[in-house]
Amino acid sequence: MCETTARTELPLSAPNTFGCSCCSTGARTHPASLVEGFEYSLEGLTCAHCVQTIEKAATTVDGVESATVELVAGGTSRLTVAGTASVEAVRDAVTGAGYSVAASR
Repeated sequence: MCETTARTELPLSAPNTFGCSCCSTGARTHPASLVEGFEYSLEGLTCAHCVQTIEKAATTVDGVESATVELVAGGTSRLTVAGTASVEAVRDAVTGAGYSVAASR
């Protein structure tokens, strides 16, 4: 049996939300810088591994502070990038990872 005495209690719900605090829609917050970043429409993503690959490729670009993918399996997913990286550099990183960028805005 483990002799660990210190435990961390995690909240099961956030105030004024439903569900646990880690997956409740009311508990999610994103840094304001994501709103000001570039958005890219991506095609060819089918799973969480695709998301991880794209986010990892985008964050390796100089000037990228964060990269988040909203997956739409079989459809057009969205990559949001915050930072000072050029649109072309992020596009090159995504295509270099084997995915296609449909548009950027």
